[in-house]
Amino acid sequence: QVRFVESGGGLVQPGGSLTLSCAVSGIDFFEYGMNWYRQAPGKERERVARIMNNGVPVYADSVKGRFTISRDKRKTTVSLQMNNLKPEDTAVYYCNTGLHDSWGQGTQVTVSI
Repeated sequence: QVRFVESGGGLVQPGGSLTLSCAVSGIDFFEYGMNWYRQAPGKERERVARIMNNGVPVYADSVKGRFTISRDKRKTTVSLQMNNLKPEDTAVYYCNTGLHDSWGQGTQVTVSI
């Protein structure tokens, strides 16, 4: 059974940085691209970053130039380095392949003074 465990969130001031991590188990990690999503209160979940099997990243316009997605195949983890954070980045962040209905608990990121 697939399992996603997100961590690394927290409270940070605008302009600050955080690195999120997602541990993936129960699937063949090498077969899937991986995504980071976020969901802010009252809004739908949106994808912010994707990394393909070949390591090529794709970013939403709202985070391009500030976020970096990476994957560690040895540890079967996917990370999201977030720089220059803005209040509008406040959300619960999740990882998923995009093909699985099972979601982790997410990790809360709050950007505030």
